Amino acid sequence: MVKQLQFKRLFWLALLLVFGFAGLGLRLGSLQVLRHEELSNLAQRNTQRTFSLEPRRGDILDAKGNLLATSVFVKTVAADWNFIGPRVREVAHAVAPVLGLDEAGLVQFLESRRLRKNSKGETVTNAFVVLKNKVSAETWERLQQTMANLSFGVEEKKLPKAEQAFYRNLRAKAIVADPRSDQIRVYPNQQLAAHVLGYVGLADRIVNSNRVSELAGAEGIERVLNSKLSGVSGWRVTETDRRNRELLTLREQEVAPHDGLNVVLTIDSMIQHIAETALAEAVQKHSPISASAIVVRPRTGEILAMATLPNYDPNNPGAAAAAARRNRVISDLAEPGSTFKVVVVSGALNDGLVRLTDKFDCERGKFAFAGRVLHDHDPYDTLTVENIITKSSNIGSAKIGILLQEARLHQYIRDFGFGTATGIPLSGEVRGIVNPVKSWSKVSIAQIPMGHGVAVTPLQMIMAMSAIANDGVLMRPLLVDRLEDETGHAVAQYPPQRVRQVISAAAAHEMVKALKTVVTTDGTAAKAALDYYTVAGKTGTAQKVINGQYANDKFFSSFIGFFPAENPELCISVVLDEPKGGHYGGQVAAPAFKQIAERAANYLNIRPDRETEAKPGKPTNLTKKS
Repeated sequence: MVKQLQFKRLFWLALLLVFGFAGLGLRLGSLQVLRHEELSNLAQRNTQRTFSLEPRRGDILDAKGNLLATSVFVKTVAADWNFIGPRVREVAHAVAPVLGLDEAGLVQFLESRRLRKNSKGETVTNAFVVLKNKVSAETWERLQQTMANLSFGVEEKKLPKAEQAFYRNLRAKAIVADPRSDQIRVYPNQQLAAHVLGYVGLADRIVNSNRVSELAGAEGIERVLNSKLSGVSGWRVTETDRRNRELLTLREQEVAPHDGLNVVLTIDSMIQHIAETALAEAVQKHSPISASAIVVRPRTGEILAMATLPNYDPNNPGAAAAAARRNRVISDLAEPGSTFKVVVVSGALNDGLVRLTDKFDCERGKFAFAGRVLHDHDPYDTLTVENIITKSSNIGSAKIGILLQEARLHQYIRDFGFGTATGIPLSGEVRGIVNPVKSWSKVSIAQIPMGHGVAVTPLQMIMAMSAIANDGVLMRPLLVDRLEDETGHAVAQYPPQRVRQVISAAAAHEMVKALKTVVTTDGTAAKAALDYYTVAGKTGTAQKVINGQYANDKFFSSFIGFFPAENPELCISVVLDEPKGGHYGGQVAAPAFKQIAERAANYLNIRPDRETEAKPGKPTNLTKKS
């Protein structure tokens, strides 16, 4: 009976074990086979992390290799309450001066964040408290040294081992930094060439199914060449511990980032500084709404300086108004006024319709045409074509335009590049306004030659003048010289680009003869004359259009000139919007041109093309420059 009962119990036990192992087998089969992919992914999410490796954003350099924009890796520094314990005041006293924080404020900040609520609503010690973002590597190193040398006024060797361990951990682990460095953009020259460089912001991007924030260009070169500057991100897949710390010994794969390329501009920092300084003085004297200056090499189209005031600091673009961040050289339109007379006169010279010695009746300052009366600023009688440029006669220019006729005038306007974007690698460039001939009124053929009825940018206007200086060849404005890798090897080169031959070299030389007279005592820009260089140029004084009407007290005043006139090295444009205390281009813009030209010529060691008697305070060896 006893044996039968034992066999029965063994039977049920064996049956129970069979069912148990069968159930376990089914469960294991389900987990290992049916749910293998699901559970594998879950395990990876819990223990595996993909870290994005940010590439270093490339530098922006000027033509001489001077740094205009660079990237610096920085740390996020935090305090770990698990290791601070009761020594918060000592830690704050050591950390505050290194991080540039107020000591009392830091103590209060730390104490207020000692505890936190976890996901279960339980109050626990707050592990990490961020103290400061964007801490430089040098500051982080000093902070580590400060913590390593931190003294608490006790003989630690006599303390129990547990307390000795506490102080060791406090020095080594109480202040920590995120192992992944952030990157900030730094513009060491603050406002210099800000409108050319632009600035950066943060943009989200998906890398290996992870959303990461990285620097991205917002304006200027930073924006247009963002893909070249930003480089290619890398990544690292690795195992992590329960505190989400990276386990270096268990890295599975790593793809190194490719740093961004360096951009070398044609801008010369010194000439940019010269231009901005001259503009600042002009703004202080005449209080315009804005002012701009451009310096170009006529033969190549290289832009050596592009300045606009008001300006801003790209290190902190948000502190400036939107208007200050706008690059007015390429985004603002205005009627050019008398500088546009070079288009009609050079076109007529090129077509052989006039010669510089031909005479036109300027009607004593009043000329009735197509139901309108055109005026000159002085009552001129008969002027030669050359004198029309010298005196900037509206009526003489209008009569030359009538002689040239609508179709040819429109063709020359377009050939000089007006009504078309120049193609400069900057965002925000506008095309300007050049209406087709079919949209012209009867008086347009007389008004457009004197700079009314069209709208241009300062960049378009200086490139047109540079074409005259360059034997009639229009060049594309060149702002980027090359792209380089981190070793300085050029991976892309951008040579000068010829757009078209607008007028013949002979016509251009005749035009230069006329433009040279503008800066004489008989011309409208005597204040632009240089002591050791022959200057050719043109003034512009254009009434602003307000609510569809020409305002009598608001002007765009400008001067564009190049030198040495017969073999030009530089072409310089200065434009002021609504200057006070005078509005003629020869009064307010020409002196700024002269200041830029003199300092730039001295810096570049441009050989003078004329001699003059030495003046007090003037060096006497300028004519001997090589």
